[in-house]
Amino acid sequence: MPTRDSSWPQGTPCWVDCQVDDTTRAREFYGRLFGWEIQGPPEAGGYLMAMRGGRPAAGIGPKPEGMPMPSVWTTYIAADNADTVAEKIAAAGGSLMMAPFDVLDVGRMCIAADPTGAVFGIWEAKAHSGAGVYDEHGAYCWNELHTADYKQAQEFYAEVFGWHYTEIGDGQNFIYSTFSLATEGDAIGGINDSTKTAGDNPAYWLTWFQVDSTDAALAEAGELGGTIMSGPDDSPFGRMGVVQGSQGEVFGVIDPTTVAEPPTGS
Repeated sequence: MPTRDSSWPQGTPCWVDCQVDDTTRAREFYGRLFGWEIQGPPEAGGYLMAMRGGRPAAGIGPKPEGMPMPSVWTTYIAADNADTVAEKIAAAGGSLMMAPFDVLDVGRMCIAADPTGAVFGIWEAKAHSGAGVYDEHGAYCWNELHTADYKQAQEFYAEVFGWHYTEIGDGQNFIYSTFSLATEGDAIGGINDSTKTAGDNPAYWLTWFQVDSTDAALAEAGELGGTIMSGPDDSPFGRMGVVQGSQGEVFGVIDPTTVAEPPTGS
């Protein structure tokens, strides 16, 4: 079980949480789907912490009062100093939806939107380092941006976080890059050109959760009131599917141990 006890390097997706209308309903949905043990200390203002093996895996929280918004999963990117990164976001053409503020003694955060419209969070770790478990069943394993302004998004995040990109798509029907913190560093997330997908596709960050069986996870999600948006599909990265949760929030599930061989040329 991959675990972490210290803060994540700046520029790394380090935490995910969902904001919903009914946290009790979400607690039941995700507790059954991912096997989470969900805790809610009174001082957290209704925010619930999902645990796996005694380590934090994700959060579930109520929507901010007076801020109309859909139910969503939010990706948080680690920052050494949230205020400094917030200044970089504004300078690079992004916008702050919630200015930096302290969350009790656990960290400092802000909510921002990149120039293409995708919303994400910034997390400066204090008592809460971020995800303490990842890359296993019921924990997040990948975060990717879907945007119609692919190059603009790459330039923005490179300016704010210093990301380096590796193009892995075919350049025509599938335009996709992974990003890393160094030129030859490990991939820590991806950016997808959503213009290659049919329909109206607003920019957003998609969280992928690892599962032992994609087929079983999709079946369970459907029984719990979720909607299967795609899948199960085989790919070189794993067997995957995308789900709309019972309150409208969208996330992916993937079994990376079940992979399809890439097509070979004739």
